[in-house]
This record gives sequence, structure tokens and C-alpha cells, in this order.
Amino acid sequence: QVQLVESGGGLVQAGGSLRLSCAASGSRFSAYSMGWYRQAPGEERKWVASVRIGGSAEYAESVKGRFTLSRDNARNTVYLQMNNLKDDDTAVYYCSCWFGGTNYWGQGTQVTVSS
Repeated sequence: QVQLVESGGGLVQAGGSLRLSCAASGSRFSAYSMGWYRQAPGEERKWVASVRIGGSAEYAESVKGRFTLSRDNARNTVYLQMNNLKDDDTAVYYCSCWFGGTNYWGQGTQVTVSS
């Protein structure tokens, strides 16, 4: 069982930046594949970015060049740096972990971009 706790969401003006954090439980964080998803009101949850074990981060086209995913294995934490935020980035952002054949989710953190 892996528990994920997101933080860092909030209200930001268009063009601004936020950094989301996701702290994971467990002693094998370096073996977790990690990712971020988001869900806007009335829409399905969509993939934003992810990183597989030993791989490079990959990004949805809508955030490529603006968002950066990174991980700190010593802190069991994955980050999503979000720059040049747009209205369309408003959503609840969820951290996700794939480990041992199971997909785990955090509770989500709200990001609201105002124009």
C-alpha cells in the first residue's frame, strides 16, 4: 500500500507559477513510477506528466515547455513545477504512483488560474 499526499495548489494569476509536491509512503520510492493527472470541472481526468523508473519525464502536449516533473528519491517526493500558467490549467491535480501492479492516487490539490 502506497499513500500519496499532494500539496502546493492554490490561486495564481495567469502567467504565474506554482510548484506541486507529492510525498509518497514506503521504502521503495525509487522503484515507483510516478505521474500527475488533472481533472477540470465537468471533464474526465487527464494525464499531465509522468516518469518511469530509469526514464525521462514525458509530458502532455498542452503543458510541454511549461511544466517540469522532477523527483527526489531521498525525500520520497515528486514535484510538478508549473510555469506560465493559463486559464485552461485550472483543475484538481492528482499524483499517481504505479508499483507492484497497482495504481495509487492522492487526494488531489486544487489549482485555480485567474485571468
